[in-house]
Amino acid sequence: MRTMAMATAGVVLLLGCSGVGDEVAEKAEDELVKEVDRQIDQEYEVTYEVTGDKADFIEFNAGGGDASDPQFETVDDPELPWRKTVKLRGIEAPTVLPVLVDADEASGGRLTCRILHDGKKLAEKSGAGAVSATGCVAVSPIAQ
Repeated sequence: MRTMAMATAGVVLLLGCSGVGDEVAEKAEDELVKEVDRQIDQEYEVTYEVTGDKADFIEFNAGGGDASDPQFETVDDPELPWRKTVKLRGIEAPTVLPVLVDADEASGGRLTCRILHDGKKLAEKSGAGAVSATGCVAVSPIAQ
């Protein structure tokens, strides 16, 4: 948000220095501020998916926080495949982190996570091993 405010101030300063009248600069500033406010306040839904043989726990951004202080929840010993839809806001990053601490040698402890928004895949990662922490983090679709 601070970066957006600085960008807004920079554009206004640039308009003011370029000889454009105060009225035009003021209108541009108002439009930029409205756009930043609209983007920050807009809600969106994402669906987290985790597949694989087993996960000891899954942490995910559950919404309710903000971009600088997201609210994470943990699901212990989830049944896979696991799926959860959450509402996030503004530039808050969708994040899901499935973790398997003790992998079975036969399965290799393979995990895959996906983040979906409006049917489109925002992120997908796979991994395997004794300590598999295959996390998916995506950029907010609002910020794209």
